[in-house]
Amino acid sequence: MADVIYNNFKKLIMNGGIDLDTDTIKVALVTSSYTPDQDAHDFFDDVTNEVSGTGYTAGGASLANKAVTADNTDNEGVFDADDVSWTTSTITARGAVLYKSTGVSSTSALIAYLDFGSDKISTAGTFTIAWNAEGILNLN
Repeated sequence: MADVIYNNFKKLIMNGGIDLDTDTIKVALVTSSYTPDQDAHDFFDDVTNEVSGTGYTAGGASLANKAVTADNTDNEGVFDADDVSWTTSTITARGAVLYKSTGVSSTSALIAYLDFGSDKISTAGTFTIAWNAEGILNLN
């Protein structure tokens, strides 16, 4: 499965419904059984097969030190944040879902699904998502 940018996010980013650097943006981990639907999945309540395990809290983790910048060299808008870790965790995840958290899953807008390419596993260790050096999302 490839990475997906949800269509509802595209609409919300264009009409000001999401502000990536000031809204609460979270990342949740999902198993290989989750199939993202770019068209039909709008909100976090559409996400199935979220991981469960020691050291992981349902709903995932909030992104810290979010930033939106202009990359004039590559002619891109860039969204980035600190890498995310779950320490002392025992979990298996195939991908991550970024979303704007409102505290209510039926109004928490999905942003993107990021496919790890294969299952990532932690066993009583640290599970880390190291974002790309170019940023989490790039708009060109």
